[in-house]
Amino acid sequence: MSQLGFKDIPPLLSAKGSITLPGSKSISNRMLLLAALAQGTTQIRDVLLSDDTARMLEALQTLGVQVVQRGTHAFDITGCGGVFPVKKAALFLGNAGTAFRPLTAVLALAGGEYQLSGVARMHERPIGDLVNALRALGAEIEYTGNEGFPPLAIKSPSPLASFAPLAALSPVGEGDVLPSPPLPEGVRGVKVRGDVSSQFLTALLMALPLLNRTVQVEVVGELISKPYIDITLTMMARFGVVVQREGWQRFTVAAGSRYISPEVMYVEGDASSASYFLAAGAIGGGAVRVEGVGRNSIQGDVRFADALALMGAQIEMGDNWMSAAAPASGRLTAIDLDCNHIPDAAMTLAVAALFADGTTTLRNIASWRVKETDRIAAMATELRKVGATVEEGADYIHVTPPAVTFHFSPFTAHSAIDTYDDHRMAMCFSLAAFGAAGIRINDPNCVAKTFPDYFERFAQVVQSVPVIAIDGPSASGKGTVSQRVADHLGFHYLDSGALYRLLAAAAMRDGIELSNESAVAGLAGELDIRFEGEQVWLDGVLMGEDWRGEDCAKAASQIAALPLVRAALLAKQQAFRRAPGLVADGRDMASVVFPDAVLKIFLTASAQARAERRDKQLKAKGMNANIAALLQDIQARDARDMQRSSAPLQQVAGATLLDTTNMGIEQAVEFVLTRYHVSPDQS
Repeated sequence: MSQLGFKDIPPLLSAKGSITLPGSKSISNRMLLLAALAQGTTQIRDVLLSDDTARMLEALQTLGVQVVQRGTHAFDITGCGGVFPVKKAALFLGNAGTAFRPLTAVLALAGGEYQLSGVARMHERPIGDLVNALRALGAEIEYTGNEGFPPLAIKSPSPLASFAPLAALSPVGEGDVLPSPPLPEGVRGVKVRGDVSSQFLTALLMALPLLNRTVQVEVVGELISKPYIDITLTMMARFGVVVQREGWQRFTVAAGSRYISPEVMYVEGDASSASYFLAAGAIGGGAVRVEGVGRNSIQGDVRFADALALMGAQIEMGDNWMSAAAPASGRLTAIDLDCNHIPDAAMTLAVAALFADGTTTLRNIASWRVKETDRIAAMATELRKVGATVEEGADYIHVTPPAVTFHFSPFTAHSAIDTYDDHRMAMCFSLAAFGAAGIRINDPNCVAKTFPDYFERFAQVVQSVPVIAIDGPSASGKGTVSQRVADHLGFHYLDSGALYRLLAAAAMRDGIELSNESAVAGLAGELDIRFEGEQVWLDGVLMGEDWRGEDCAKAASQIAALPLVRAALLAKQQAFRRAPGLVADGRDMASVVFPDAVLKIFLTASAQARAERRDKQLKAKGMNANIAALLQDIQARDARDMQRSSAPLQQVAGATLLDTTNMGIEQAVEFVLTRYHVSPDQS
């Protein structure tokens, strides 16, 4: 189970680099189970370490299979030849469909009494069609909860002496299946639906060698996710069992089939996980290269690269690697695609559609409804949060991006992306940070199901919109320096002090006591502030110069000491971070607002120098000033800023001290620009 919390991803500017993929979940769990059923010891290397594979390993050990870990991703599995030493056990399998469905079939035919359960969502995922097929083979399976769904109680005689009549499959409409030809003498038949989950067929095929009888499986309805059946057939063949098939409708496992250890097996990199990095390259410029899966892969999701190519991405591929870069035009194009062959990776296409011109249609994705969550409904809900227009159907989704580049304001409870305890929702929506002011992913630890360190690996190939954070005391000149640095680089500029002064002006306008922390914080959340060149708009009203005066400055210093107020303005400040970059000045830009800033400057000057500068500024505006009074006010403000409990003024670790007491503005600007151009992130 994941742990609740959130992950904030700053706005992303580009993507470039390479990544080595973790092992495939689908291959890892198939390989572990087949090794346990085989004769001999199998050395399995590059196994994915995740919640799903942990559930499979725990189950095998509970069943008496000898499992020895030889390295971080290496296991030696000594097979039991299809006869588990433990004949009675209760297994908890979390939300691992690749463990629950195959183990259900294997245990139903292996002999013994077993109870299988999982998390609440697993108990909502249908399994009735698989149970019907297993009952037709003589297994005794009871639903201990809702009919047609886990948890299950399994009791199977050993060996299974006879077959029951073919299970009645309901509902199956007329015309779903052509009349079955007569079976050869000695061949038993069983039917299973293929239009709900391909895992039902996978589970049956993997279990049938335990019967030592020739069995033909007939698929009812259209078989979805055919590439995953290809993985199953390939894995079985590598363990010595070759399944004969007639198209995608009939599969025959011959009597006498036995799993034999191939001795050493290597797990391919996960092609579904590759989709997030390839999409990052296609959206963020690229090229991004993934190692561990390529044109020789047995996984259907490698064809995600073909889908990206249809959208205009520049794709290259080798035997064991793939790379993606943005279209020459820089913008993806919408597609209309049957996604039966890439059901998991198609989720990544739904988010990539945010960056494509036109409406993207993904079809034949009914299996999304019965995955870790109802993925069609979940995807539609979350895409709408970032401004997309979405239409969903029983087996399709239409995604139209916002009319203009979306700037999703993150980091608040009402606007964060919900993940529904679904690892792929979390990973897909990390890509939305390329078009937003940042993305908050709720419950990010759900990625542990297949890719525990996903966010760390994702960060290795993406570049955030750069921020230069310039902090310092009042009247130190940081505003002037910051504005000129921003102009020189073509970056956006944030004068955080202006936000506090405007909030103070609004509070005084509305008659709110500045000491009323909750009221001022509430007002901060409602303010509409726009900067257009030298003009400033507050709640739709063009502001004059009064808000820049000393009264507002003093009031701003007072409310800035209030923790609730600072928290309320945090998201507004972070929303200024947009491509190509931002220069932000204030008291806590480097420590709180933009702790990941590529350059942090603490700009200061002596109190006397700052008082003299403020005196000149005020007199230039025709305002009377007194240096002694200004000096006293600056010293008092410094004390307040440094002693406040929330985000005190300080030179944070990693910040460069810039003392401008004896330095002109141009010298200070040149100092900052030089430091920026030689910083590691810019080299």
